[in-house]
Amino acid sequence: MSPSPLLPRPLLPRPLLIVLLLLAPSLRADTVLPARFGRWTASNAVQSPAIPADAKEVLAESGLESIETRAYSNGNAGITVTTYRLHDSSGAYEAYTFFQGPKNDCPQSSELTPCSAHVDTSSEKKRVGLVGNILIIIDNAGSLTPDDQQALSKQINSKADKTPPPPIPNYLPTHDLIAGTEKYALGPVAFRAALSTLDRAEYRALSDVAGFSSGAEAIFAQYQNNRDVAVVLLIDYPTPQLAGLHWKHLEQALPTTANSDRTSIERKGTLLAIVLAPSSRAYAARVRDAVNYETQVTWNEPTHTITDPPITTVLAKIIIATGVFMLVAIVFGVAFGGVRVLMKSLFPGKIFDRPEQMDVLQLGLSGKRINSRDFY
Repeated sequence: MSPSPLLPRPLLPRPLLIVLLLLAPSLRADTVLPARFGRWTASNAVQSPAIPADAKEVLAESGLESIETRAYSNGNAGITVTTYRLHDSSGAYEAYTFFQGPKNDCPQSSELTPCSAHVDTSSEKKRVGLVGNILIIIDNAGSLTPDDQQALSKQINSKADKTPPPPIPNYLPTHDLIAGTEKYALGPVAFRAALSTLDRAEYRALSDVAGFSSGAEAIFAQYQNNRDVAVVLLIDYPTPQLAGLHWKHLEQALPTTANSDRTSIERKGTLLAIVLAPSSRAYAARVRDAVNYETQVTWNEPTHTITDPPITTVLAKIIIATGVFMLVAIVFGVAFGGVRVLMKSLFPGKIFDRPEQMDVLQLGLSGKRINSRDFY
């Protein structure tokens, strides 16, 4: 059968149309990196680089959606900016703590302004920033001024998700905290990576029983004073019941050296606080007691505002209403009966009770016929 002449032929081959349809979402998506910001101008178009090999699993767990990179120049100076768009702000914070170094100057309450962590390597200087659900990594950032960074974050902010970051970093004690050692984990991959970074790899078994499939989230941080050192692990659960259940599992998964290295677990509501291999029990207790988490139970008792009037007012209204009802009944009764009596006296047998229309049932006990007029 030949094709109908009414159906138009496709302008492009079918395989090419399928490819274009698959690429349409990415073609329509707005790029994160701007053409210019501050005194910096892009030197090339936006590119999609390869994901670093050591970060693939963590970024996959964090919910990586897209990655972009672009080179910028300002005179003779040049930088390279790479952005990672994550699914939400929690995943972005997990990736951020994975990349950050030990000289973090990011305020924990920051939501929109970029958090920056300076990482000094052998040949270059990197700066890691976080804006909503977008992670920013800047290479050769030594020539980037705070104003330039603010201009960049302002443009990226318009394309970022405004969801607040997770609250669990605010539970960490601030005294003796080594800034930049915070490691946030939404799953076992980032959990084990944090243990390796903080030299606590012997606790890797905890990642299997931490309860990430139940909605748990964890954060690590290292503490040190002149003599003592400790790593604090906080795990937050959706409900206190889940925290109590996984508390037992975590105790069973602790290594055999847990007692000798003074590791202990304490629960506060939905939060489990674990001090991993502290240098002393006293320091472990001091750090654990400084966790900024308090549970509050509020009884929301139902309240009722008395709006009913006093009983005397109610009774008075009942009496008045009853009197008005009785008065209306009397008026209508007199009107109905009075009109009937008046009509019968003025027009007897013509309007009401006409003899030809009156029927009286008779039992026939006597021979006298009953006259209907005898009743009126």
